[in-house]
Amino acid sequence: MDALPATIAQALPAAQALGVDRLDAQLLLLHALGRGGDERAWLLAHDDDVLPADLAARYQDLLLRRLAGEPVAYLVGEKEFHGLMLQVDARVLVPRPDTETLVDWAIERLTGLREVRVIDLGTGSGAIALALQKARPDLQIHAIDASQDALAVARANGERLGLPVRFAHGDWLEGAGNGYSLIVSNPPYVREGDPHMPALKHEPVSALTSGSDGLADIRRIVDAAPQHLAEGGWLLLEHGHDQAGEVRALLDARGFAQVQSRRDLAGIERCSGGLWRSVK
Repeated sequence: MDALPATIAQALPAAQALGVDRLDAQLLLLHALGRGGDERAWLLAHDDDVLPADLAARYQDLLLRRLAGEPVAYLVGEKEFHGLMLQVDARVLVPRPDTETLVDWAIERLTGLREVRVIDLGTGSGAIALALQKARPDLQIHAIDASQDALAVARANGERLGLPVRFAHGDWLEGAGNGYSLIVSNPPYVREGDPHMPALKHEPVSALTSGSDGLADIRRIVDAAPQHLAEGGWLLLEHGHDQAGEVRALLDARGFAQVQSRRDLAGIERCSGGLWRSVK
């Protein structure tokens, strides 16, 4: 950016000239102005407003960080997920729309069940657990993460939203209770050395990669889940776009019934799960 934009009208073309997506530029400009991401119409109504030099400099810094690959959610400090506005930063993964497929499936599986226990493994920002608690206030929802930093973010989101999810530190299901009607998880599933990893360099690697085939953590969860599920309980897992067949095979081999996958809005098999019955 050769010169700082003097007005709001000049700010967006300057960002696009740098190669920043228009929507990203709008969100970053609103953030620099101290306004919410839902106020894009405000920009149109105020395009002749003068942009003070200090705000223009802040906006320029945000654009440069975006060009360096930093997620918009980290730059503005929040991300909408399943109707909830979550606060996020570099301690947690940015919640993805794909994961809403997992939440919707979980809500479907809980239909007709009242006051049952659910556990979310690797909760990160708390996105899945908090979305389920919002949709079903009667549920007793536990959420576990191995990262104390992530738990700090999740707890803050729960307190701010007034949702009584019980967050705890833990390594997947080690030390967890039993009798859960649903175990749900969006675990790390990216293969170590995956060529897409450089584009994700700003997000916590421990929440992304899981062994040479990306399935190390999913194997652990599938193996341990039956000890913690109630009779007729479900295990639902998010996974990579090309891992559905492998995850279904793991569930079948462990003895789960009704093993199936769920497609996201793009038609990709994004989640897989199965029903646990001790008597086959």
